[in-house]
Amino acid sequence: MIEGKRADSARRRERVIKALDAALRTGGDITVSGLARAARVDRSFLYRHRDLLERIHAAARAPVEEGRLTAVSRASLQTDLANALERNTRLAARVRQLEKRLSEQLGEQAWHESGLGAPPDIDQLQRRIVILEQELAQKRGELEERTEELEAARAANRGLTRALNQSH
Repeated sequence: MIEGKRADSARRRERVIKALDAALRTGGDITVSGLARAARVDRSFLYRHRDLLERIHAAARAPVEEGRLTAVSRASLQTDLANALERNTRLAARVRQLEKRLSEQLGEQAWHESGLGAPPDIDQLQRRIVILEQELAQKRGELEERTEELEAARAANRGLTRALNQSH
C-alpha cells in the first residue's frame, strides 16, 4: 500500500513537471492554480511539495525567452501597473491645478473687464507671480520626468544585476 502511494505521488509529480514544461514552452501564465489544473492535481499537493512550489514560483518570476524578444514577467507587469496608477494620480492633481488656475484667470479677467481691477503696480506683481508659478510647475514636471527616468534606469540595473548573478 505504501509503494502504491509513492508511485501515485511520483506520477502526480511527473504530471506537474510536464505541465510546467508545457507552460514554459508555450509562454502561458504560470500560476499554482493553473498548473494544478493542467496536471490534474490538487493545489495542496503542490504546497506539500516545496521543491515543486519553488520551481513554479521561479518559473513565474523569470521572463520567457521568445526568439530575441523577452516576454515580461508578472512582477514587471504589476510594477508597470503601479507606476501607471501613480502617474494617473499625479496627472489628475495637475488637471485640478490647471482647472483652478483657469478659473482664477477667468475670474480675474471678468474683474478687470468690470472696471473694478487692482492698481497697475499690484497687477504687475500678480503677473510676475503667475509667471513664476508657471516656471515652478514646469521645473517640477521636468524633475518628475527625470525621477521617472532614474527609477527606470535603477530597475534596469537591478534586472541586469539579477541576471548576471543568476547566470553564475
